[in-house]
Amino acid sequence: MSTLEGIRSKIFTTDTLANLKAQMAGKNSAFTNGCFDILHLGHVTYLASASDLGDFFVIGVNADASVKRLKGPSRPVKDEYSRALILASLSFVDAVVIFEEDTPLELITELRPHTLIKGGDYDPNITDKNDPKYIVGRDLVESVRVIPFVDGHSSSGLIEKMR
Repeated sequence: MSTLEGIRSKIFTTDTLANLKAQMAGKNSAFTNGCFDILHLGHVTYLASASDLGDFFVIGVNADASVKRLKGPSRPVKDEYSRALILASLSFVDAVVIFEEDTPLELITELRPHTLIKGGDYDPNITDKNDPKYIVGRDLVESVRVIPFVDGHSSSGLIEKMR
């Protein structure tokens, strides 16, 4: 198998979750999600730290339509497959799943990872599901971890700078 084929084999859709669940079986899985529109130092630092919290690391990536609903009509900058391929190329990533919904709840429900990881803008103590800082899916996993952001690094900031 070529390197590119190996990277592509780490990308899943909601239609191929059975294959991913088979790979996850018996492993301490860690899961995070996001748009990851323009991968930057903050993302890589966050994702590398998140991958250390399990022995099988899965990233849920919002599909293009979902990113548009969440971030506005000018986003995403990169299409969903490009974003998934870039993430899958990271050596510490075991799987990337593209999902259509605005939240990863259905994906978390299906995969049942052990640990759910979110960035520093979420609060594991908020129980109000209507609060934007509520961690979706937290009641379905064994543990939730919040990793602080790396200051000064954001996709929105990079996009604004490019303009």
